[in-house]
Amino acid sequence: MSARLSLHVPEPSVRPGGRADFSHVSVPEAGEVPRPPIDVNPSEIRDFAYTMIRVLDDHGEAVGDWAGVLSADELREGLRDMMLTRAFDARMLLSQRQGKTSFYITCLGEEAIAIAHRKALAPGDMCFPTYRQQGLLIAAGWPLVDMMCEIFSNEKDRLRGRQLPGLYSSREAGFFTVSGNLGTQYPQAVGWAMASAIAGDTKIASGWIGDGATAETDFHSALVFASVYRPPVILNVVNNQWAISSYQGIAGGEAAKFAARAHGFGIPSLRADGNDYLAVYAVSLWAVERARANLGPTLIEWVTYRAGAHSTSDDPSKYRPKDEGAAWPLGDPIERLKTHLILHGHWSEERQKQMRAEVDAEVLEAAKEAESHGTLHDGPKPSPATMFEDVYKEMPRHLREQRQQLGV
Repeated sequence: MSARLSLHVPEPSVRPGGRADFSHVSVPEAGEVPRPPIDVNPSEIRDFAYTMIRVLDDHGEAVGDWAGVLSADELREGLRDMMLTRAFDARMLLSQRQGKTSFYITCLGEEAIAIAHRKALAPGDMCFPTYRQQGLLIAAGWPLVDMMCEIFSNEKDRLRGRQLPGLYSSREAGFFTVSGNLGTQYPQAVGWAMASAIAGDTKIASGWIGDGATAETDFHSALVFASVYRPPVILNVVNNQWAISSYQGIAGGEAAKFAARAHGFGIPSLRADGNDYLAVYAVSLWAVERARANLGPTLIEWVTYRAGAHSTSDDPSKYRPKDEGAAWPLGDPIERLKTHLILHGHWSEERQKQMRAEVDAEVLEAAKEAESHGTLHDGPKPSPATMFEDVYKEMPRHLREQRQQLGV
């Protein structure tokens, strides 16, 4: 008789109570991966989907072909933006605990990915983010108060309380409206890039998705259109090891690298150290240059770790060891960039301490101003009349009647 069949269900290597183990994460030496020309044939860099592009070594030195792109001033600016993003997250997390907002999602440990990537883009380019890329807005210099007002759903919320806190929207900053439905932004990014190409424009799109959401059909639909029409789009996959309480193997990360999925579509793909600010910028710039040269899409898998909870509704201690973040082999992006700057005499521990105080004060001041316009339970809120506006170009009769019935 034939042996009984069995189903394979991916499981993380360790659960709560066990010892954190990242032995399955292969970390190559910094500088080991060469920088190919932007017009390289995708088949010639097939191995780039299985290795990891790294610039900063364990001592903080920048090595290899991908190094030397940014000046000391640009690196210090990147360090400040990462610290500002982390301080912003900490304040908003505290605000949620105080009942000033209903929900919040931090990007703790992932700051380098959004911030360095945004620095490689140009004004007019459009990002189609998911819900952990607040660094894109902060790196673009978008006002913290505006972001906080959306989180508090107060009278100054430009979205008028219609979005979940943290699902921002800013056309001016090149930040497409974040969707709570996972995966939708990927085909939207490809479509926007197609429209830019059809119009003969010079602007490119950058789409974002998490490792878990790559299991959505939207991910594959986007890759089909990107491969066929070759629009100027960058397809970012943020592999932070966990999709809510499901580890990345459930989405297929155990069977193959996420970057390797691009091979079947003929799209060049790279896999990079997402906690290495210099690597993120250099790899992003390579993809940007390809897109602007009309060479089509690039898929990038950013290897990182979600150091915090998935959201304020999540308790990660229920599904992973409490010390797992400390064991992550790629370290902390802020500490790594700080070490690099100090190594070359461009920074110091004292200046780091001063900057931390500066960004904390900036965030606190912004929070006070935002709270003066109201919070979830206190202060002014958008008028109920706004729920009828911006739905149709011309308000239909049944909505006019409903608004009259409410007396607003």
